[in-house]
Amino acid sequence: MHWSSAASTSHNFETALDDVATRVEEELGGVAPQLLAIYISSSFRESYVLVASRLRARFPGAAQIGCSAAGFIGGGRELEQTPGVSLTAAALPGVTLHPFHVGGHALARWSEDPTTASEDLRALDERLDGDIAGLILHPDPVSCDTSALLRVLDERYPGATKIGGVASGGNRPGHNALYAGGRAHGTGVVGLAFAGALSIDSVVAQGCRPIGAPMFITRCDGNVIRELDGRSPVATVQELYEQLEARDRVLMRNSLFIGVVTEPDASRYGPGDFLVRSIIGFDPNNSALAVDAQLSTGQVVQFHLRDRQASAQDLNAHLDARAEALAARPPAGALLFSCLGRGKHLYGRPNHDSDALRERVGSVPLGGFFCNGEIGPVKRSTHLHGYTSVFGLFRSVAPDS
Repeated sequence: MHWSSAASTSHNFETALDDVATRVEEELGGVAPQLLAIYISSSFRESYVLVASRLRARFPGAAQIGCSAAGFIGGGRELEQTPGVSLTAAALPGVTLHPFHVGGHALARWSEDPTTASEDLRALDERLDGDIAGLILHPDPVSCDTSALLRVLDERYPGATKIGGVASGGNRPGHNALYAGGRAHGTGVVGLAFAGALSIDSVVAQGCRPIGAPMFITRCDGNVIRELDGRSPVATVQELYEQLEARDRVLMRNSLFIGVVTEPDASRYGPGDFLVRSIIGFDPNNSALAVDAQLSTGQVVQFHLRDRQASAQDLNAHLDARAEALAARPPAGALLFSCLGRGKHLYGRPNHDSDALRERVGSVPLGGFFCNGEIGPVKRSTHLHGYTSVFGLFRSVAPDS
């Protein structure tokens, strides 16, 4: 198994694509890749339709997966607010790959009737005989309900690890590009399923720390909290604010999130037990708190703060927990799907998350992009928000590896 990753910041589309293709060819030493992961800056929107065909002509046997991006990652570099292209390639002996696309209209049917997914995924099942080890997924933010998508895929492929990121760079219909199977698509979701001698170890860092105490939702409507432990959520937040130190009060004004417990039967909660969601807004007149999640009475929640220190500590803790396994069997290649709010915006310098991984595993080929939302397992496959990073670490599971 051999991986390579490259990025180009050329302002010319043709030059950028040729540059990354040439570099991965050289690094693969003439071995033809079976996998190409392509992420292209939204600065090249007029050239979106050319990407898949150009790569298909240069690497005719490779399965493609990728999308448009507001920022991209390649060769271990995180590149934001600049034109360019990232290409990650892999030669994967003993691995079967199947790229697929499900359009926006089909996904809408899935939301209403999940059984309709059977026909849309028939080719995938036939190709891999239902034995799917992992899925890389790139939904369009406009035309795909990612949470509904994951519910269907988890039920259909419960043993498959699912990672990915929501395309970025455009928030209107048709302003994003999704790549799969040597074609460009404008709606829905693209995915790459694989089976055989390849495994994914996922690392999910949500980048927030809890404040206050866990509380029960004692009254809610959909995504609106009416009571927390029998009290007004607005009054609860005001009381919490008064208890915080000065630095955390400043953070609370702009970086307050809420965590929803993922395991309702747990009696104690720690890192990884909360799914962090954005707070949409407060309504003091009606004593209501709106959250970017569907809620139910009896759920346990806790407020969280996001800052660079907490984010770095969370990522390092997750990587350190895997340090022994990573040292014993370093990944052959990696993909990083990182929130648009991380990177230089959060840390004040580039490459923070990429460097954290490479400090532990060396110069592993690393590609990816900055997303509108991430996909990774938090107890189950989850559409993540709130300044999250998801690493997919790829290893060979061949007998002689």
